[in-house]
Amino acid sequence: MRVPPEFRDRDETEVAVLDALVGRAEDGMTVLELRSGVDATIDEVEQALSSLKAAGLIDVQQADGQVLIYPSDRVVPDPSDHVDDDPGLLDVIRDRLGL
Repeated sequence: MRVPPEFRDRDETEVAVLDALVGRAEDGMTVLELRSGVDATIDEVEQALSSLKAAGLIDVQQADGQVLIYPSDRVVPDPSDHVDDDPGLLDVIRDRLGL
């Protein structure tokens, strides 16, 4: 799942962090997990987290001695509204063949 369009007008690293968090919305992620899942330096990830926290787009919780980061509920898209914008391989072949 990806972040809804209304939240995609942010910095590239912020959007990547939100996308990663939305993908693991139930479990949350540590800073190290985010760092390994986002193509950015640790400084860029920390700056993105700070900005997202200030905007109220992430929640930070401490559990079992770990700090876990979750996307805000308003950032997580409703699965029933999910529309796959990327055509599958068969769709691309059908379009090229004119079927």
